[in-house]
Amino acid sequence: MIIDDVTLHLLKLPLVQQYQVAHRVFDTFDPIFVEVRDRDGAVGWGEGHISPGYSHETIAGGWSFCRERAAVLVGSSVTAAKAALADHLADHPVATTAMITALEMLERHPLLRVEAPARIPLLDPINSKQADRIAPEIESLLARGFRTLKVKVGWKVDDDLARLREIQRANAGRAALRVDANRGYDRDGGCRFAGTLDPAGIQLFEQPCASHDWESNAAVAKVSRVPVMLDESIYGSADIERAGTVPGVNFVKLKLKKVGGLDLLNRSLARIRELGMKPVLGDGVSSELQCWMEACVARTAIDNAGEMNGFLKPRARLFAEPLAFADGAIVLPQGYWPTIDRAALAAHTVQTERFAPTRRAG
Repeated sequence: MIIDDVTLHLLKLPLVQQYQVAHRVFDTFDPIFVEVRDRDGAVGWGEGHISPGYSHETIAGGWSFCRERAAVLVGSSVTAAKAALADHLADHPVATTAMITALEMLERHPLLRVEAPARIPLLDPINSKQADRIAPEIESLLARGFRTLKVKVGWKVDDDLARLREIQRANAGRAALRVDANRGYDRDGGCRFAGTLDPAGIQLFEQPCASHDWESNAAVAKVSRVPVMLDESIYGSADIERAGTVPGVNFVKLKLKKVGGLDLLNRSLARIRELGMKPVLGDGVSSELQCWMEACVARTAIDNAGEMNGFLKPRARLFAEPLAFADGAIVLPQGYWPTIDRAALAAHTVQTERFAPTRRAG
């Protein structure tokens, strides 16, 4: 299978409502879409959403990397292209994964083939900050079928604890709660929050401190009244192995966009389980394309609520047959294989560039 051309699309997808985490507020998602085509006309797509402040990657840097690699990949085999891209995973994980997953889709990777109907339960965040709006939002989420809810914290410890207590009161144990600090606390704040919270109904406490501050995260895990999950600290296999040595870290979350492709994702999820921890999967800031891929892997790789809910946040959908959502879950019909709605793609593209071989005369 030979790559005949590569087209890059930089998108801007306005959200239905602002999405706030500890380090920033999202009004739009700005993913890079990678489109690859072989000489027979088959097409594969990959997505890389680089969230400023999440890691060392930037949107501009990711775009430049994809441009450089796209020019080199045209004319090569898919197998050779994937091998060459893997060398760049440490420096450009999200951009590299976007290109590798486009090639995996072009190959019709077995993990993406929906052999039987599937339903993947999701969680959704509680966004309300005002006390009088929390209970109505929880009722709305429960009515939509969600049975796991996410609570964002990581700002001021006392305010976060008060809001969490109000959420627990309104929820009354009906949904499991995942509490996520998104690296927002220092060691003292994380320890005080985790050591003070009421554990009732809380499944886990996610990423209390900075990505590379393993000592602070370990200190929080030691005193936490609920199990800790690492997310932003985890990129490759070495991080998974290290997480397995930290007492109190019982969960590890992976996102496809960080690990380098579907095969690596599937193996990494299995390794988390082998180390005695529970894997969680999904990205709340990816669009329909990557959420679909993560849902396909989740069918057999996880047994808890997926976090691949990012596709519910933008106003626009990009699949001609949108990824189905019903009763708190992604629904995958047997044989489902998405195609991109070209009009929707064009309407939300802010930059595009195509790389193709020079055609020989005649």
